[in-house]
Amino acid sequence: MDDCFWPIRGVCRQFVLLCQQLGLFSENLVAIDGSKFKAMNNRDRNFTSAKLKRRMEEIETSINRYLAALDAADRQIPSACAPDTASLEDKIAKLKAQMKELQGIESQLNESPNKQVSLTAPDARSMMTRGSGIVGYNVQTAVDTQHHLIVAHEVTNSGSDRDPLSSMAKQAREAIGAETLSVVADRGYFKGEEILACHNTNITAYVPKPMTSSAKAEGRFNKDAFVYDATKNEYTCPAGEALIWRFSSVEKGMNMHCYWSSKCQSCTLKIQCTPSTNRRVRRWEHEAVLEEVQGRLNRAPEMMKVRKRTVEHHFGTLKQWMGATHFLTRKLNGVSAKMSLNVLAYNLKRVMKIIGTEGLLKAMAA
Repeated sequence: MDDCFWPIRGVCRQFVLLCQQLGLFSENLVAIDGSKFKAMNNRDRNFTSAKLKRRMEEIETSINRYLAALDAADRQIPSACAPDTASLEDKIAKLKAQMKELQGIESQLNESPNKQVSLTAPDARSMMTRGSGIVGYNVQTAVDTQHHLIVAHEVTNSGSDRDPLSSMAKQAREAIGAETLSVVADRGYFKGEEILACHNTNITAYVPKPMTSSAKAEGRFNKDAFVYDATKNEYTCPAGEALIWRFSSVEKGMNMHCYWSSKCQSCTLKIQCTPSTNRRVRRWEHEAVLEEVQGRLNRAPEMMKVRKRTVEHHFGTLKQWMGATHFLTRKLNGVSAKMSLNVLAYNLKRVMKIIGTEGLLKAMAA
């Protein structure tokens, strides 16, 4: 299956090109989403640093317990009810063999870039999904909002959705042959650098901010309560005071500006604002791009409903087709090839419903 990856992927892309030629992508709007698919790898055969450490400690404890029992048996007078020395020695030998195997896995773990090792499907990774976890892959798709065809897809072994937004958007734009494109995704895709990358390539993003404000959760003003004035380069707080620029710094590779007011100590709203001496507001140098995204969402709140009805149902369909263990191939290329086959089948069935079987056969023969 690994050798078939590129040919199968090529056929899948050619069918999307055919859909483009049939005029099935007229809206230039796609929804992007990801879902976790199970790998052919039991959770017991996937190791993280924490899981490996816990397992090694359990084996060490068992070995010490059996050694203590063996030592006690050596000091006892042999009797019918005395522990079986040979049985204890056999258990200790088996545990030491397991420990040696785990030490070998520990070496692989230290060399792994994401600090995980899967023994059956080497490219599969442990991922969180709806409060539980699976060992598998994160399948990303871009689906057109008009006919719900999958225009681009990618199989990754990263459990997070924060990084693939711009990559999937660019693949979708190339697939449908559009100069401009709008993409909508859920708040799991919100990442400043990714939204900026879309903006810089003429892709319009609709992505809501995550609800992660600790200040709002604790009943205080969150950042949205502070209004930025670009002409003055300052914020105005809920009390009407100006937060002026103080300094700039680089945080996680992002150039950030920091603002605060000198009047916080005497402010009557301080208890609703901050427990610190001053309320500091940080602003990314490209924050205006994120504010533009939020403004678009405020003007078009129906976009999130469009996303939901477009992109979520096809994952359920694909998983139903693939069965309880979604992927039976072991390496990433084989897994990607199988996903491409399923995407191709899904798109074929969708187009047959749109233009009919005879219409599709004629288009393919043309």
